[in-house]
Amino acid sequence: MTQKTDESTLPAGARSRPSGSSEKVRAALTELGFSAFAIFLALVISALLMVTLGYNVALAYQSMFRGAFGSLHGISQTLLRATPLLFTGFAVAIAFRAGLFNIGAEGQLYWGALACALVALTVEGLPKPIAVGLPLLAAAIAGFLWGAVPGILKARTGAHEVITSIMLNSIAIFATTHITSRYFKAPGAVDQTERIVAAAVMPQIIPGTGLTAGILLGIAIAALVAWFFGHTALGYDFQAVGRNADAAEYGGVSSKRIQVLAMGFGGIMAGVAGGIVVLSLLNRFVANFSPGYGFTGIAVAVLGRGNPWGVLLAALLFGALDSGGMSMQLFARIPSDLTIVVQGLVIILVAAPAALRAMVRWRKPKVEPVDVA
Repeated sequence: MTQKTDESTLPAGARSRPSGSSEKVRAALTELGFSAFAIFLALVISALLMVTLGYNVALAYQSMFRGAFGSLHGISQTLLRATPLLFTGFAVAIAFRAGLFNIGAEGQLYWGALACALVALTVEGLPKPIAVGLPLLAAAIAGFLWGAVPGILKARTGAHEVITSIMLNSIAIFATTHITSRYFKAPGAVDQTERIVAAAVMPQIIPGTGLTAGILLGIAIAALVAWFFGHTALGYDFQAVGRNADAAEYGGVSSKRIQVLAMGFGGIMAGVAGGIVVLSLLNRFVANFSPGYGFTGIAVAVLGRGNPWGVLLAALLFGALDSGGMSMQLFARIPSDLTIVVQGLVIILVAAPAALRAMVRWRKPKVEPVDVA
């Protein structure tokens, strides 16, 4: 005779329970589904706008896809444009986890780029890994020091990091321009340094495409950040402070220390982004070189929900929109403004998950209470 087992009498570890990992996978797939639907909806709205303005939608999207993924050159351009956005996205996402909003990635990127370029001028004769690694280390240190400033101000005085970091952006841009033009300017009309030595140029993955090992470094950093938040005590402290700073303090976590570290670690990512631009694209520091990598990184972090793998996918999406947008302009004669409209629609729709869920959720019928009296 089979006896029914009462789970309440079993040890806690033996009782049946839902798998935590399966719940995480299910939640991740749900978020991915909503993001994919948001992208599709953004493309549909953009198509309607193009039809209204008299453009050929089929040719436009065909040109976009070919420009982003239709050839080895297109894929390389997508990855190349995504690389700095990947790092600035990390710069914002790391601060998100600690409950902070890092608006200062642009300034941190500029200091990282200048520090990287100056060190890269002095590494002649060193082995390639060291000649590339030392400038990137300098970029990381410069980004950390500049990123930690709003964190310190937040911890010591309560000054909001949004205000301080966005003001520090202008200071960084003007300061790096002044230092370059005053002390390190190469001959010519443009405020820029001399070209870095050949040993410091980041190696290309595919010769002739411009795609360098920076994208591989970005993927490795994504794995490192995921491990940091998922398997380290400090990563747990970041998230504890981000969810409830008072409760974290009660549990023995110094929220002020975490605030400084979060902004500083974000600065490292933005500084490395500037260093990669110097070592991969410009091969020197050029004043006002950034088209807004730091600010676009905010959108990348929002689209990626602060998850490192989500940030990677979001950066690739923006890289594809950027490289594909160039083909749209060239072959379909679509103005660049419409490409920006597509990006804006993607940001709005993906960043508003509650609105999307309301659009796709079936309305449940209300059940009136039954009076049994």
